[in-house]
Amino acid sequence: MPEQTGARLNPFRRNLLKAAVAAPAAALVPVVSVVPLAALRRSATAARAAAPDYAAPPELFFTPAEAEFVDAAVARVIPSDDLGPGAREAGVTDFINHQLAGPYGRADSWYMQGPWREGTAEQGYQLRLTPAELYRTAIAGIDDHVRRTHGKSFAALDAAAQDALLEAIDQSRLELPTAHARAFFELLVQNTKEGFLADPVYYGNRDFIGWKLIGFPGPRYNYVTEIEQYGKKYDKPYVSIAGRDTGIQRS
Repeated sequence: MPEQTGARLNPFRRNLLKAAVAAPAAALVPVVSVVPLAALRRSATAARAAAPDYAAPPELFFTPAEAEFVDAAVARVIPSDDLGPGAREAGVTDFINHQLAGPYGRADSWYMQGPWREGTAEQGYQLRLTPAELYRTAIAGIDDHVRRTHGKSFAALDAAAQDALLEAIDQSRLELPTAHARAFFELLVQNTKEGFLADPVYYGNRDFIGWKLIGFPGPRYNYVTEIEQYGKKYDKPYVSIAGRDTGIQRS
């Protein structure tokens, strides 16, 4: 990982790096096990059959204006700095755009019945809005607030003004009429980290930007010959679960 050369690190990126560095090495190295060849062939055949058709146009959720908002916001959560490219360059907006268009955005597997009361952090998501609905409602509310106070959209603000607004939301100093602003901000930060570090096959972590930052080479078949080579640089190419070329079409 390159050394910092003077620029002050964004606090969100600093926390992200702390979490990544603190993760146990075992979490980053695949477990090697012996699997019968026939089982491997069956698994590979099933995986190919279930693989999405990347030639087909991907399903997207954001309107162009919403995509501009999210692109600007994720660029402040994990900005480009001395450590390397940030969330915008890593295609995090693409990742979130696809996630919200699918089961995650609809909260298909979540319990979404009432009562909807103010919960604690330990209780997790407590809103009646699905993630997709929360994004759409909160973005509209924030942009409306920004237009009334600054005469322009959030995406059109300079970086300092964007940071000030996001900090106000994070500290619950800005309330929205139809959405929980801080819950939206927490979800945005969570999804930004996910898109920055997820496998590129899910449309984020473009060019392995996130993995290069934390030094994770990807889910290669095995690392048996490298396991005990302590202190030696691992110089094999980064790889996705889809290989070096993920084959995905960017939105």
